[in-house]
Amino acid sequence: MTNKIFMLLTFIGVPVSVIGTLMHWPSIILFIIYCLTIIALSSYMGRATESLAIVAGPRIGGLLNATFGNAVELIISVFALKAGLVGVVLASLTGSVLGNLLLVAGLSFFVGGLKYKRQKFNVYDARHNSGLLMFAVMIAFVIPEVFSMDMNDTKKLSLSVGISVILILLYLAALFFKLVTHRGVYQSDNEAQHHNEEPEWGKGRAILVLLLATLAVAYISENLVHTFEFVAESFGWSELFIGIIIVAIVGNAAEHASAVLMAFKNKMDVAVEIAIGSTLQVAMFVAPILVLISLLYEKSMPLLFSWQELIAMVSSVLLMVVISNDGETNWFEGLTLLAAYVIMGIGFYLI
Repeated sequence: MTNKIFMLLTFIGVPVSVIGTLMHWPSIILFIIYCLTIIALSSYMGRATESLAIVAGPRIGGLLNATFGNAVELIISVFALKAGLVGVVLASLTGSVLGNLLLVAGLSFFVGGLKYKRQKFNVYDARHNSGLLMFAVMIAFVIPEVFSMDMNDTKKLSLSVGISVILILLYLAALFFKLVTHRGVYQSDNEAQHHNEEPEWGKGRAILVLLLATLAVAYISENLVHTFEFVAESFGWSELFIGIIIVAIVGNAAEHASAVLMAFKNKMDVAVEIAIGSTLQVAMFVAPILVLISLLYEKSMPLLFSWQELIAMVSSVLLMVVISNDGETNWFEGLTLLAAYVIMGIGFYLI
Protein backbone atom coordinates (compact mmCIF):
# COMPACT_ATOMS: atom_id res chain seq x y z
CA MET A 1 0.00 0.00 0.00
CA THR A 2 2.74 2.47 1.01
CA ASN A 3 4.77 1.57 -2.10
CA LYS A 4 1.73 2.32 -4.30
CA ILE A 5 1.29 5.75 -2.67
CA PHE A 6 4.98 6.58 -3.21
CA MET A 7 4.77 5.32 -6.81
CA LEU A 8 1.75 7.58 -7.42
CA LEU A 9 3.50 10.55 -5.76
CA THR A 10 6.62 9.98 -7.89
CA PHE A 11 4.87 9.61 -11.25
CA ILE A 12 2.65 12.63 -10.58
CA GLY A 13 5.17 14.69 -8.57
CA VAL A 14 8.11 14.66 -10.99
CA PRO A 15 6.24 15.98 -14.09
CA VAL A 16 4.17 18.40 -11.95
CA SER A 17 7.42 19.73 -10.39
CA VAL A 18 8.84 20.37 -13.87
CA ILE A 19 5.60 22.02 -15.12
CA GLY A 20 5.24 24.12 -11.95
CA THR A 21 8.84 25.32 -12.20
CA LEU A 22 8.50 26.30 -15.87
CA MET A 23 5.15 28.04 -15.28
CA HIS A 24 6.36 29.83 -12.10
CA TRP A 25 3.61 28.60 -9.78
CA PRO A 26 3.38 30.19 -6.26
CA SER A 27 6.41 29.34 -4.07
CA ILE A 28 4.40 27.76 -1.23
CA ILE A 29 2.63 25.33 -3.60
CA LEU A 30 5.95 24.47 -5.27
CA PHE A 31 7.61 24.00 -1.85
CA ILE A 32 4.95 21.41 -0.86
CA ILE A 33 5.13 19.62 -4.25
CA TYR A 34 8.96 19.51 -4.18
CA CYS A 35 9.06 18.17 -0.59
CA LEU A 36 6.47 15.42 -1.25
CA THR A 37 8.19 14.42 -4.52
CA ILE A 38 11.64 14.23 -2.87
CA ILE A 39 10.20 12.05 -0.06
CA ALA A 40 8.58 9.75 -2.67
CA LEU A 41 11.84 9.54 -4.66
CA SER A 42 13.69 8.85 -1.41
CA SER A 43 11.49 5.79 -0.86
CA TYR A 44 12.69 4.40 -4.22
CA MET A 45 16.27 5.11 -3.20
CA GLY A 46 15.56 3.32 0.08
CA ARG A 47 14.10 0.24 -1.63
CA ALA A 48 16.96 0.11 -4.14
CA THR A 49 19.60 0.35 -1.41
CA GLU A 50 17.75 -2.26 0.67
CA SER A 51 17.92 -4.66 -2.30
CA LEU A 52 21.65 -3.96 -2.65
CA ALA A 53 22.04 -4.30 1.14
CA ILE A 54 20.63 -7.85 1.10
CA VAL A 55 23.22 -8.79 -1.54
CA ALA A 56 26.09 -7.00 0.24
CA GLY A 57 25.37 -7.99 3.87
CA PRO A 58 24.28 -5.95 6.94
CA ARG A 59 27.39 -3.79 7.46
CA ILE A 60 27.95 -2.71 3.85
CA GLY A 61 24.14 -2.60 3.52
CA GLY A 62 23.89 -0.15 6.41
CA LEU A 63 26.69 1.93 4.87
CA LEU A 64 24.88 1.97 1.49
CA ASN A 65 21.63 3.04 3.17
CA ALA A 66 23.42 5.80 5.07
CA THR A 67 25.29 6.99 1.96
CA PHE A 68 22.28 7.24 -0.34
CA GLY A 69 20.11 8.55 2.48
CA ASN A 70 22.62 11.39 2.88
CA ALA A 71 22.96 11.87 -0.89
CA VAL A 72 19.63 13.72 -0.98
CA GLU A 73 20.68 16.12 1.77
CA LEU A 74 24.13 16.60 0.25
CA ILE A 75 22.52 17.58 -3.07
CA ILE A 76 20.10 20.04 -1.36
CA SER A 77 23.00 21.51 0.67
CA VAL A 78 25.24 22.05 -2.39
CA PHE A 79 22.48 24.06 -4.11
CA ALA A 80 21.82 25.98 -0.87
CA LEU A 81 25.55 26.86 -0.67
CA LYS A 82 25.44 27.99 -4.28
CA ALA A 83 22.55 30.29 -3.34
CA GLY A 84 24.59 31.64 -0.39
CA LEU A 85 22.34 30.09 2.29
CA VAL A 86 25.18 29.10 4.65
CA GLY A 87 22.94 29.31 7.76
CA VAL A 88 20.43 26.85 6.25
CA VAL A 89 23.22 24.38 5.38
CA LEU A 90 24.77 24.46 8.88
CA ALA A 91 21.29 24.11 10.40
CA SER A 92 20.48 21.16 8.11
CA LEU A 93 23.70 19.42 9.26
CA THR A 94 22.60 19.95 12.87
CA GLY A 95 19.14 18.68 11.92
CA SER A 96 20.67 15.55 10.39
CA VAL A 97 22.61 14.74 13.55
CA LEU A 98 19.55 15.33 15.75
CA GLY A 99 17.22 13.62 13.26
CA ASN A 100 19.32 10.48 12.93
CA LEU A 101 20.23 10.07 16.60
CA LEU A 102 16.86 11.02 18.09
CA LEU A 103 14.12 10.75 15.43
CA VAL A 104 15.34 7.86 13.24
CA ALA A 105 16.84 5.80 16.08
CA GLY A 106 13.92 6.72 18.36
CA LEU A 107 11.28 5.65 15.84
CA SER A 108 13.23 2.46 15.05
CA PHE A 109 13.60 1.48 18.72
CA PHE A 110 9.96 2.40 19.45
CA VAL A 111 8.37 0.60 16.46
CA GLY A 112 10.62 -2.45 16.81
CA GLY A 113 10.04 -2.48 20.58
CA LEU A 114 6.26 -2.63 20.15
CA LYS A 115 6.69 -5.91 18.27
CA TYR A 116 9.61 -7.41 20.27
CA LYS A 117 10.18 -7.02 24.05
CA ARG A 118 13.96 -6.77 23.64
CA GLN A 119 15.97 -6.18 20.50
CA LYS A 120 19.70 -6.82 20.38
CA PHE A 121 22.38 -5.41 18.11
CA ASN A 122 26.16 -5.65 17.86
CA VAL A 123 27.48 -4.20 21.13
CA TYR A 124 31.05 -3.88 19.75
CA ASP A 125 29.81 -1.78 16.83
CA ALA A 126 27.79 0.36 19.25
CA ARG A 127 30.85 1.06 21.42
CA HIS A 128 33.09 1.71 18.40
CA ASN A 129 30.50 4.14 17.01
CA SER A 130 30.12 5.84 20.41
CA GLY A 131 33.79 6.83 20.44
CA LEU A 132 33.58 8.18 16.90
CA LEU A 133 30.36 10.09 17.67
CA MET A 134 31.97 11.78 20.67
CA PHE A 135 35.02 12.66 18.56
CA ALA A 136 33.05 13.92 15.54
CA VAL A 137 30.61 16.13 17.44
CA MET A 138 32.29 17.02 20.74
CA ILE A 139 35.81 17.56 19.42
CA ALA A 140 35.51 18.38 15.72
CA PHE A 141 32.44 20.66 16.11
CA VAL A 142 32.91 22.19 19.58
CA ILE A 143 36.68 22.84 19.42
CA PRO A 144 36.51 25.14 16.32
CA GLU A 145 33.84 27.25 18.06
CA VAL A 146 35.99 27.59 21.21
CA PHE A 147 39.27 28.34 19.40
CA SER A 148 37.79 30.69 16.80
CA MET A 149 36.41 33.22 19.29
CA ASP A 150 39.35 35.60 18.83
CA MET A 151 40.10 34.76 15.18
CA ASN A 152 39.34 36.77 12.04
CA ASP A 153 37.28 35.26 9.19
CA THR A 154 40.35 34.07 7.23
CA LYS A 155 41.76 32.17 10.21
CA LYS A 156 38.33 30.71 11.01
CA LEU A 157 38.08 29.34 7.47
CA SER A 158 41.66 27.97 7.60
CA LEU A 159 40.84 26.18 10.90
CA SER A 160 37.64 24.77 9.36
CA VAL A 161 39.45 23.50 6.25
CA GLY A 162 42.17 21.84 8.36
CA ILE A 163 39.61 20.11 10.59
CA SER A 164 37.56 19.07 7.53
CA VAL A 165 40.53 17.31 5.92
CA ILE A 166 41.31 15.48 9.20
CA LEU A 167 37.66 14.40 9.57
CA ILE A 168 37.51 13.00 6.02
CA LEU A 169 40.78 11.07 6.50
CA LEU A 170 39.61 9.64 9.84
CA TYR A 171 36.24 8.66 8.35
CA LEU A 172 37.98 6.76 5.53
CA ALA A 173 40.26 5.11 8.12
CA ALA A 174 37.17 4.09 10.14
CA LEU A 175 35.64 2.44 7.05
CA PHE A 176 38.94 0.65 6.35
CA PHE A 177 39.02 -0.57 9.97
CA LYS A 178 35.44 -1.81 9.87
CA LEU A 179 35.28 -3.31 6.40
CA VAL A 180 38.88 -4.51 5.84
CA THR A 181 41.30 -4.95 8.76
CA HIS A 182 38.67 -5.92 11.40
CA ARG A 183 35.93 -7.30 9.20
CA GLY A 184 34.20 -10.16 11.02
CA VAL A 185 36.29 -9.74 14.19
CA TYR A 186 33.35 -8.24 16.08
CA GLN A 187 30.58 -10.12 14.28
CA SER A 188 27.35 -10.50 16.23
CA ASP A 189 25.32 -13.71 16.44
CA ASN A 190 22.36 -12.33 14.52
CA GLU A 191 24.33 -11.03 11.51
CA ALA A 192 24.15 -14.47 9.92
CA GLN A 193 20.35 -14.62 10.13
CA HIS A 194 19.61 -12.54 7.07
CA HIS A 195 21.68 -14.25 4.37
CA ASN A 196 18.74 -16.23 2.92
CA GLU A 197 16.50 -13.23 2.24
CA GLU A 198 15.61 -12.46 -1.36
CA PRO A 199 16.12 -8.86 -2.59
CA GLU A 200 13.08 -7.04 -4.03
CA TRP A 201 15.03 -6.02 -7.15
CA GLY A 202 18.06 -7.48 -8.92
CA LYS A 203 21.41 -5.71 -8.73
CA GLY A 204 21.13 -4.06 -12.18
CA ARG A 205 17.58 -2.78 -11.65
CA ALA A 206 18.40 -1.48 -8.15
CA ILE A 207 21.40 0.50 -9.47
CA LEU A 208 19.32 1.93 -12.35
CA VAL A 209 16.49 3.02 -9.98
CA LEU A 210 19.08 4.56 -7.65
CA LEU A 211 20.69 6.52 -10.49
CA LEU A 212 17.40 7.84 -11.95
CA ALA A 213 16.01 8.77 -8.51
CA THR A 214 19.23 10.62 -7.60
CA LEU A 215 19.13 12.63 -10.86
CA ALA A 216 15.47 13.56 -10.28
CA VAL A 217 16.23 14.57 -6.68
CA ALA A 218 19.12 16.78 -7.88
CA TYR A 219 16.83 18.65 -10.30
CA ILE A 220 14.02 19.14 -7.75
CA SER A 221 16.42 20.08 -4.92
CA GLU A 222 17.88 22.97 -6.93
CA ASN A 223 14.39 24.40 -7.34
CA LEU A 224 13.40 23.65 -3.72
CA VAL A 225 16.24 25.84 -2.41
CA HIS A 226 14.82 28.89 -4.24
CA THR A 227 11.52 28.60 -2.33
CA PHE A 228 13.09 28.71 1.17
CA GLU A 229 13.23 32.48 1.56
CA PHE A 230 9.60 33.06 0.57
CA VAL A 231 8.31 30.15 2.67
CA ALA A 232 10.28 31.37 5.72
CA GLU A 233 8.74 34.85 5.39
CA SER A 234 5.22 33.47 4.85
CA PHE A 235 5.19 31.15 7.89
CA GLY A 236 7.48 33.20 10.11
CA TRP A 237 10.07 30.40 10.24
CA SER A 238 13.73 31.13 10.89
CA GLU A 239 16.58 29.87 8.67
CA LEU A 240 17.55 27.71 11.63
CA PHE A 241 14.13 26.02 11.84
CA ILE A 242 13.95 25.40 8.06
CA GLY A 243 17.41 23.79 8.10
CA ILE A 244 17.08 21.78 11.32
CA ILE A 245 13.55 20.44 10.87
CA ILE A 246 12.33 20.79 7.26
CA VAL A 247 15.49 20.18 5.17
CA ALA A 248 16.74 17.48 7.55
CA ILE A 249 13.46 15.52 7.52
CA VAL A 250 12.94 15.83 3.75
CA GLY A 251 16.62 15.12 3.05
CA ASN A 252 16.72 12.04 5.28
CA ALA A 253 13.32 10.57 4.42
CA ALA A 254 14.83 7.48 2.75
CA GLU A 255 16.84 6.40 5.76
CA HIS A 256 13.99 7.25 8.17
CA ALA A 257 11.79 4.75 6.35
CA SER A 258 14.56 2.15 5.88
CA ALA A 259 15.67 2.15 9.53
CA VAL A 260 12.12 1.80 10.89
CA LEU A 261 11.38 -1.01 8.42
CA MET A 262 14.58 -2.85 9.43
CA ALA A 263 13.72 -2.50 13.14
CA PHE A 264 10.20 -3.84 12.50
CA LYS A 265 11.81 -6.88 10.81
CA ASN A 266 14.12 -7.23 13.88
CA LYS A 267 17.23 -6.40 11.79
CA MET A 268 18.62 -4.13 14.48
CA ASP A 269 22.23 -4.27 13.24
CA VAL A 270 21.16 -2.60 9.99
CA ALA A 271 18.73 -0.18 11.71
CA VAL A 272 21.42 1.01 14.16
CA GLU A 273 24.02 1.19 11.37
CA ILE A 274 21.67 3.44 9.38
CA ALA A 275 20.91 5.77 12.31
CA ILE A 276 24.38 6.02 13.87
CA GLY A 277 26.37 5.32 10.68
CA SER A 278 24.46 8.10 8.93
CA THR A 279 25.20 10.55 11.77
CA LEU A 280 28.91 9.71 11.55
CA GLN A 281 28.81 10.15 7.80
CA VAL A 282 27.15 13.57 8.14
CA ALA A 283 29.60 14.75 10.81
CA MET A 284 32.80 13.24 9.41
CA PHE A 285 32.21 13.30 5.65
CA VAL A 286 29.21 15.37 4.46
CA ALA A 287 29.94 18.44 6.66
CA PRO A 288 33.68 18.58 5.79
CA ILE A 289 32.97 17.98 2.08
CA LEU A 290 30.50 20.90 2.11
CA VAL A 291 33.14 23.13 3.76
CA LEU A 292 35.57 22.28 0.93
CA ILE A 293 32.89 22.68 -1.78
CA SER A 294 31.94 26.09 -0.34
CA LEU A 295 35.44 27.35 -1.22
CA LEU A 296 34.33 27.25 -4.87
CA TYR A 297 31.50 29.71 -4.21
CA GLU A 298 31.41 33.40 -3.38
CA LYS A 299 30.33 32.78 0.23
CA SER A 300 32.48 30.16 2.03
CA MET A 301 31.14 28.08 4.93
CA PRO A 302 33.29 27.75 8.08
CA LEU A 303 32.53 24.73 10.29
CA LEU A 304 31.12 26.96 13.05
CA PHE A 305 27.74 26.24 14.62
CA SER A 306 25.72 28.34 17.06
CA TRP A 307 25.87 27.40 20.76
CA GLN A 308 22.24 26.22 20.63
CA GLU A 309 23.11 23.84 17.79
CA LEU A 310 26.25 22.58 19.54
CA ILE A 311 24.53 21.94 22.88
CA ALA A 312 21.65 20.14 21.13
CA MET A 313 24.09 17.91 19.17
CA VAL A 314 26.29 17.13 22.20
CA SER A 315 23.19 16.26 24.31
CA SER A 316 21.93 13.94 21.54
CA VAL A 317 25.28 12.15 21.31
CA LEU A 318 25.48 11.63 25.09
CA LEU A 319 21.90 10.31 25.24
CA MET A 320 22.50 7.91 22.34
CA VAL A 321 25.80 6.67 23.84
CA VAL A 322 24.14 5.92 27.20
CA ILE A 323 21.15 4.17 25.57
CA SER A 324 23.03 2.12 22.93
CA ASN A 325 26.15 0.99 24.80
CA ASP A 326 24.49 -2.14 26.27
CA GLY A 327 23.75 -3.56 22.79
CA GLU A 328 19.99 -3.90 23.30
CA THR A 329 16.93 -1.69 23.25
CA ASN A 330 13.16 -1.51 23.84
CA TRP A 331 10.18 0.75 23.03
CA PHE A 332 10.65 2.97 26.09
CA GLU A 333 14.21 3.88 25.10
CA GLY A 334 12.85 4.78 21.66
CA LEU A 335 10.20 6.98 23.25
CA THR A 336 12.89 8.73 25.34
CA LEU A 337 14.86 9.62 22.17
CA LEU A 338 11.68 10.88 20.44
CA ALA A 339 10.79 13.03 23.47
CA ALA A 340 14.26 14.62 23.34
CA TYR A 341 13.78 15.38 19.62
CA VAL A 342 10.39 17.07 20.23
CA ILE A 343 11.83 19.19 23.08
CA MET A 344 14.67 20.40 20.84
CA GLY A 345 12.26 20.97 17.92
CA ILE A 346 10.09 23.25 20.09
CA GLY A 347 13.20 25.14 21.22
CA PHE A 348 14.44 25.75 17.66
CA TYR A 349 10.94 26.74 16.48
CA LEU A 350 10.67 29.42 19.17
CA ILE A 351 14.14 30.94 18.60
